[in-house]
Amino acid sequence: MALITLGINHRTAPLEIRERVAFTPERMPEAFRELQLATGASEAAILSTCNRTELYLAGDDDCGPAVLRWLAGFHQVAPADLENSIYIHRDSDAVRHVMRVAAGLDSMVLGEPQILGQLKDAYALAREHGASGSFLSRLFEHTFSVAKRVRTETAIGENPVSVAYAAVSMAHHIFSDLSRNRALLIGAGKTIELVARHLADAGVKDFIVANRTVERAQALAEAHGGHGIVLSEIPDHLKDVDIIISSTASPLPILGKGAVERTLKKRKHRPFFMVDIAVPRDIEPEVAKLDDVYLYTVDDLRQVIEENLRSREGAAKEAENLIIAGTQDFLSQIRALDAVSTLKQYRQRAEDLRDQEVAKAVKALNNGNDPETVLRGLARGLTNKLLHEPSVQVRKASAEGRPEVAEWLRELHQLEALDPRDAPITLEKL
Repeated sequence: MALITLGINHRTAPLEIRERVAFTPERMPEAFRELQLATGASEAAILSTCNRTELYLAGDDDCGPAVLRWLAGFHQVAPADLENSIYIHRDSDAVRHVMRVAAGLDSMVLGEPQILGQLKDAYALAREHGASGSFLSRLFEHTFSVAKRVRTETAIGENPVSVAYAAVSMAHHIFSDLSRNRALLIGAGKTIELVARHLADAGVKDFIVANRTVERAQALAEAHGGHGIVLSEIPDHLKDVDIIISSTASPLPILGKGAVERTLKKRKHRPFFMVDIAVPRDIEPEVAKLDDVYLYTVDDLRQVIEENLRSREGAAKEAENLIIAGTQDFLSQIRALDAVSTLKQYRQRAEDLRDQEVAKAVKALNNGNDPETVLRGLARGLTNKLLHEPSVQVRKASAEGRPEVAEWLRELHQLEALDPRDAPITLEKL
């Protein structure tokens, strides 16, 4: 089984490229329908976050070029626009890569925990669409186990370093006392939940949460003493907030330049602090050109994040060792599984030969033959039939200059090592 991981992330491509190949929830069913047909892969999974889009495919052949063509075509992007940003990992490298992603070692925020949940969601979605079979199931389950070990056996996640944490930290550059400011959070997913928690810890007491469904917005807002609204109500509340942080899965911008420009006139130059964590972006990039607006994207958070990562560098080295061990363990399991079908055939053949000899012995006994003679004949016949084909093949291999076959036979049956005087004569000795 060949394994391919093809992806694009924050290290290989700017936001402008990443948002062009992001998968929205609405298009996932269509993507799964097309992906396997276009690539010939027997199993597939799709991960799409603000920092990365990755495809995991398993099949009989290397489908790397076909995957790139499909990804570009699905998003209507020229393949040439992606070629310098795409990375492809195969087989053991692909296994190690997915484990590093799950453990947060490949994230913009080293060791951040959200990616593990996102990868679990991607796996669940692949199963829901019937795209994940036994191979990817084994890979993801083993990966989640390794990521848990990294999380519990190292200090990779001890300090609060995440995109959400970095966004709140940047707010301190604009507002010295966050307890005086009101926040508007757009979206109600896990990232926004984390943002709300960090804002509350920083002293923010007044929250508005805007979401497509007001019930979800209200549930999150009430946990921090705020209230929820639907997305269409955002323009009515803009003038009353100072901090706007957005992270949705919308394919189109939610907050435009016009709405912000009109609101600024009412605010009398009171500044806006905005962080757009979403990919594709929720806030039109042109908003950043307005006076009194400080708009940051997920890529702008990099410097804040890097300043908070030094304490995790030692833990990262320990985590890498766990990843290497986890990769080797998974590959060993897969290699062992490769032998299962062969062993089943071998056992079935032995059982067929046994049944044939037993049937002959029973017939002989029914005909009144001597039981001891029948038993000895059964043992002799079964031994000869079990040994005949291996003996023929070992002689043939030796004659063809493949002495390793005979060595494998010795290893399989735990035979004593040959006396050097009994070793086979080779051409080099003649």
